Amino acid sequence: MAQHTGDAGRDGGVAGGPLTDAARTDVPSAPGNGHRPASVIPGLSDSEVRHLVAGVSGGSLDRGAGTSQLNAERFARAALTTAIEPGDLEAGRLVGALGAVGLLRAIVEGHEAEEVLRLARHADALRRPSVEESMRSAGRAGEQFGHRFETDEGRATAGTAALTIESFPPERPPVDARGVRRVAECLGRWRSRLSLEESCRALERAARLGAVLVTPDTELWPEGFASLEDGEPLALWIRGDPQRLALLTRSVALVGARASTDYGEHVAMEAAAGLAGRGFAVVSGGAYGIDAAAHRATLASGGLTVAFLAGGVDRLYPAGNNDLLRRVAREGVLAAELPPGNAPTRWRFLMRNRLIAAAASATVVIEAGRRSGSLNTAGHAAQLGRPLGAVPGSILSPASAGCHRLIREYAAICVTSAEEMAELADPLGTGPTDEPGAAAADAAMVSSDGGDAEGAVLSALSSARGASADEIAARSALPFTTVAAILGRLDLAGRARESGGGWTLSERRHA
Repeated sequence: MAQHTGDAGRDGGVAGGPLTDAARTDVPSAPGNGHRPASVIPGLSDSEVRHLVAGVSGGSLDRGAGTSQLNAERFARAALTTAIEPGDLEAGRLVGALGAVGLLRAIVEGHEAEEVLRLARHADALRRPSVEESMRSAGRAGEQFGHRFETDEGRATAGTAALTIESFPPERPPVDARGVRRVAECLGRWRSRLSLEESCRALERAARLGAVLVTPDTELWPEGFASLEDGEPLALWIRGDPQRLALLTRSVALVGARASTDYGEHVAMEAAAGLAGRGFAVVSGGAYGIDAAAHRATLASGGLTVAFLAGGVDRLYPAGNNDLLRRVAREGVLAAELPPGNAPTRWRFLMRNRLIAAAASATVVIEAGRRSGSLNTAGHAAQLGRPLGAVPGSILSPASAGCHRLIREYAAICVTSAEEMAELADPLGTGPTDEPGAAAADAAMVSSDGGDAEGAVLSALSSARGASADEIAARSALPFTTVAAILGRLDLAGRARESGGGWTLSERRHA
């Protein structure tokens, strides 16, 4: 593997020279003798880039696979995730203007902040609809912008606008000093963290882990991320079948406190089972409490659950949910915007919450105190214009004070059943009809302790011989979704456990 030494001469460029982004069709290309450089990524050959990207493509992201443009774009996005913190709006703006390859080269080749800002603003101006319309109607783009468009297929796709820094009009667009300082600070911060060698290692670690890199150019990219605008993630690192991401178009985020009560966990279990029975994917964050209850019930119900992590997909946090998150990786999806090897931090948890809110069709806060982190997710959902629901609790319970505040002050919809949550996410009922057992799961939510249904499930369990959820449902004469929710709640309480042989009574079960 080639090492990056900071000298771009080997790929036809010079440190501090013109930016290029061959992975985009609307950004400037590097000047020269009319031929594309031997390598788009500084210090790496196209074959090395192709090999690294292929290792995290999962065999299912074939759209455009094998083209040097898309390989370079995907590599650049992967590399940028190693240096740029989630939710960095300045990075999002620059990637939107220059493309991922353009920003990567600006960082590793040492381009000046003023040059980067001028080029970004000029490229951004070219994409404004009003400018494009005026270009079409006037028919004199060259006169308007002081440069000519080239369509040399040896350098870009036919019809591509190729613009170089040297082709700027004599009077370049002005840039303010404050903007230059801001970009200079960002470039300095990213340069101190970005290493192409480490980027290559990150891709190799992901390949060994079996993780898949999903980028906005693929059809599997969650549609809801577009509403984040400049805060959209650069890429997603996935464990699990990436094709499952397509089901996020019909999904509900169930979030709440880590220090949840039995009531909150019961409601989360019944809600997740009922939503899964209606064909909704359940999105959450993999944490203790409400998140874990929602994931467990969805898996037990045979539904799809997606967990967005605050660190890399190899950092299964919290450690107490290790087995649960491994199962999510096998049967659902683990997703993160940071590459494998990154640990979660407080800031990353807060930024992770925006992905939960953006990916789901609606967000429901099951149980939350006044200072619960799940209120941050609710805030993101409200800011994005997503439907927001909250489950009421006892007026004497501090654990539900956050939900009551959302209903009172932030116009959250009061929801008390999976049916109402489904209506929140799909008010017109355009999805599939309720699956058998969904209504029964709603009915089970009425009782906070599970009542006779829980007793029937316990009676169907044995400490000596395991049984599947289907067998337990048959023995107890209860709907599968109800049994799945109760089993998840018993698991959380330590009264039952699931192993390779099925569900058994736990030796640690409470009296």
